[in-house]
Amino acid sequence: MRLGMKHLSLLVCIAALSAGCASAERKLGRGLTNLSEPLRLGEMSRSYEQTYLWDGPDAAYGRGVIQGFNRTVGRTVVGAVEVLTFPIPSKPYIKPEGPVYPDTYKPGILDSSSVRTDTSLGFDSTDVAPMFPGSRFKIFE
Repeated sequence: MRLGMKHLSLLVCIAALSAGCASAERKLGRGLTNLSEPLRLGEMSRSYEQTYLWDGPDAAYGRGVIQGFNRTVGRTVVGAVEVLTFPIPSKPYIKPEGPVYPDTYKPGILDSSSVRTDTSLGFDSTDVAPMFPGSRFKIFE
């Protein structure tokens, strides 16, 4: 049996309408977050840090980096699948559902004029350089 373009578009519409709006939005957001993992390198940093803490620096340079790379690739592939299939409801494929960070880093809100509280003094409480890995210095903490 061969599906024509009409049948395929009808199936996509039925899947989109039968899925709950909140679950589709959540799945798309989760997929986009997982798809951006190669840019964030959260799994890489976390795997490296955890391997260093539990097994020492020699294991971190080898096994920690390889494990982080594998987890980054896995999260990216799952993100692509979730973005492509977001109208079809499903449970998360990877736990935890949200982005992963190393234990030594807890993300704060990004620097923006709408969230600055101490701009009259010339200071704010965000990361100094959040785009650089290892930049954990904060002015107020």
